[in-house]
Amino acid sequence: MSQAFLRRKPNDQPALLDTELDHLPAELRWREWMGRVEAVIFAASEPVSREVLSRVVGKSCNLELVIDDIRAELAGRPYELVSVAGGWQHRTKKAFGDIIHAAFGQQGGRGEKELSQAEALVLMCIAYFQPITRGELSSFFGKEVSRDLIGALRAQELIASGPRSPQLGAPYTYVTTKNFLSQFGLDTLRQLPDFEALEDAGLLSKEKLLAGDVPTGLTNGAGEDDVVED
Repeated sequence: MSQAFLRRKPNDQPALLDTELDHLPAELRWREWMGRVEAVIFAASEPVSREVLSRVVGKSCNLELVIDDIRAELAGRPYELVSVAGGWQHRTKKAFGDIIHAAFGQQGGRGEKELSQAEALVLMCIAYFQPITRGELSSFFGKEVSRDLIGALRAQELIASGPRSPQLGAPYTYVTTKNFLSQFGLDTLRQLPDFEALEDAGLLSKEKLLAGDVPTGLTNGAGEDDVVED
């Protein structure tokens, strides 16, 4: 980056980034902001928040318009800039999914473990009915949802401990995480398909969830999240 974009602090302290770029014509200033925003997003391994991006652009910079312009320039590329998990991230376009699988296998090159049917069903239930306890999950499915299964979802950082339930014994509840949003391409939980609409359309129902093969009785002792839970 040109030294013209840096301001020196007194006494040889580290340089400060010039975010306003008042010395540049408006068009060049905008192009510099676009480059900075895309560079930060490209370098990050997870979605980048507005707060982070605002550190490298001026106060008058409209980040939504910058993102729109970057997206327009990427229109013909095999990857795009998406809103996910409360931030922005570069992702390969869905049309190239088969290509990625052919190159890297089922993990798609991202190092993500494929969910089993049981894990997917329990994760779906947590997503729609969070915060929810393991006991409530077990009651929902009519069979015990094991600590091992919960542990597998936690290990993938798809769920985390939520607030304690007001039930007797104050068991922990479970909620989905930002990583869940990221992996499923959601910006917020509000983007989950409406459960009632899915039921009305015949695409999903509690009965279908209950028909899932959820393993039972897989316990390796109480985990830290279940010490007060039945």
